[in-house]
Amino acid sequence: MRAMVFDGDSPKLALRDMPRPEPGPGQVRIRIEACGVCRTDLHVVDGELTEPKLPLIPGHEIVGRIDALGEGADMAPGARVGVPWLGHTCGTCRYCRMGRENLCDAPGFTGYTLNGGFAEYCVADTDYVFPLPEDGDAVALAPLLCAGLIGYRSFRMAGEAERLGLYGFGAAAHILAQVARHRGVEILAFTRDGDTAAQEFARRLGAVWAGGSSEPPPAELDAAIIFAPVGDLVPRALKAVRKGGRVVCGGIHMSDIPAFPYRDLWEEREIRSVANLTRADGEAFFPLAAEAGVTAETVPYDLADANRALDDLRAGRLQGAAVLVP
Repeated sequence: MRAMVFDGDSPKLALRDMPRPEPGPGQVRIRIEACGVCRTDLHVVDGELTEPKLPLIPGHEIVGRIDALGEGADMAPGARVGVPWLGHTCGTCRYCRMGRENLCDAPGFTGYTLNGGFAEYCVADTDYVFPLPEDGDAVALAPLLCAGLIGYRSFRMAGEAERLGLYGFGAAAHILAQVARHRGVEILAFTRDGDTAAQEFARRLGAVWAGGSSEPPPAELDAAIIFAPVGDLVPRALKAVRKGGRVVCGGIHMSDIPAFPYRDLWEEREIRSVANLTRADGEAFFPLAAEAGVTAETVPYDLADANRALDDLRAGRLQGAAVLVP
C-alpha cells in the first residue's frame, strides 16, 4: 500500500510503499476512502507534540470500509466506519474507571502513537471505531472525526451560552457554528486580523458578527472557545466574556499564555482546556450533526500531496478542512 510516513527528521512526509497491515485480535483492517488533515497533524510533524511513534503514518480523521477482520472482531466486512484520535484506552486506570477515558493514563492515539490514515489501509480496535452513514460523502465526513468531535466537546465544556465567541474560524469552528446555530446559540467569529475572506465565510455559516481577533465584540460573550493555537488569545477572550463566563481552550497545543491582570479573571470567570475525546462524544455528536444538517466544507488533495495540504494549513490558506483521498 502507499503511505505518507513521518520519520522525525523533517516536517516533510515521505511517500512509501509498505505492506498492508494485518488486523490483530479485536481489530479490523480498513480500506481508507478519505482522511482529514488536522492541525494536530501539524503539531506532530512540526515537533510541538514530542512523543510520536516513529516512523509514523499520521492522520486521525479516517473514513473507510472494513476490509478484513482480526480474531474476535464482530463487525461486518464492507461496513463504513470512522476512526478518531482516541484509538485505545487501558480501561483500568482511575480516569477510565471514572468514565473519563479521554484522560486515560495509558492511551493510544491514532496518527500519533498508532499508525493513522495518511495511507490506503489502516487497522483499528473495533471498540474505538464509529459506524458512519453508508451513503454519505467520505470527504465531507472525514473532518467530523476530529474537528467535529473536538468542536462538540468544546461546545459542551463551554456550558450554557446564548452568545458564543469562536476564536479561529477553521475546520472545527465552521462545523461547530452549524451545530450551535441549530441549537439556537448566537455565534460571533474572531479571525486573523484583516482576513476578510474568513470573516465572510463565518457570516455565511450564520455568525451574527465576524471580525479580527484583536477587536472587541459588539456585546459581551457568555463563553468563548479558542481553536487557534495562540496563547495571546486567552487574555483577549477573558476580556470579552461576561462575569461568570468561561473561556475554553480547544486545541491540543497552544503557545504560551502571557501574563494578564487578575482583574480580567475575577468575578468567577473561568479558563479550561479540552483534552482528547470520549466514545460517548461520538455517540452524541454524529446524530446531532445529521439532525443539524452539518456540511463540512473541504479541499481534497491526493494522498501524495499530503505535504502541500499541511503547508496550506500551516499558512492559513484553507477555508474549511483539507482532506486526503487515496
